[in-house]
Amino acid sequence: MNLEMVMQELEALGKDRTKKMYISNGAHEPLFGVATGAMKPIVKKIKINQHLAEELYATGNYDAMYFAGIIADPKAMTESDYNRWMDSAYFYMLSDYVVAVTLSESDIAQEVADKWIQSGEELRMSAGWSCYCWLLGNRKDVEFSESKILDMLGMVKSSIHESPERAKSSMNNFLYTVGTSYLPLHEKALETAKEIGIVELKKDDKKSSFLNAYENIQKEVDRGRIGFKRRHVRC
Repeated sequence: MNLEMVMQELEALGKDRTKKMYISNGAHEPLFGVATGAMKPIVKKIKINQHLAEELYATGNYDAMYFAGIIADPKAMTESDYNRWMDSAYFYMLSDYVVAVTLSESDIAQEVADKWIQSGEELRMSAGWSCYCWLLGNRKDVEFSESKILDMLGMVKSSIHESPERAKSSMNNFLYTVGTSYLPLHEKALETAKEIGIVELKKDDKKSSFLNAYENIQKEVDRGRIGFKRRHVRC
């Protein structure tokens, strides 16, 4: 399948209701409003195709950009490729659920995510923390430096309340993910979450939402799901 054929298939799958939901979360035109599950039959036809992924991502169409992340070859992408994709990721559903997810399946994931966390740019920071969530929720605990993750917990504790809003959300998710998916620091994550307390997320023209990682980790403890790992990160 070529670019034109994929775009036609995506357009046919678009729904107004889904489109409105994406726009309410920050997406803008062009987009069709395709539910992610509806993309699976096209993914089966194409599998992995980096060249086509690049063409789709470059369209600026939200659905095409999301689809690009599913068919991309993460290990074929360089740091500059990921930075280029981040430059076009204009809201969190692209930064955290397309670019960060794709990065998490590469061999340079931690190296790139570390730089993004330190960047001071809201969406790059959000993508960096989100990448670690995808990594910790999928890869074996032995693949991570315990002292490094401990330092990152300290960074969250000292800066989450003053961080940009999207970064706050991803830092909170990181805290939750360490607490549920990274056994060596489960207790430390729970302790840190308790010390941080409730995190307020301020939203433009909407009421604030409030995040409580301690309560959410505790719910997973009660369900016996500590140590949970996903089989796959991408669809």
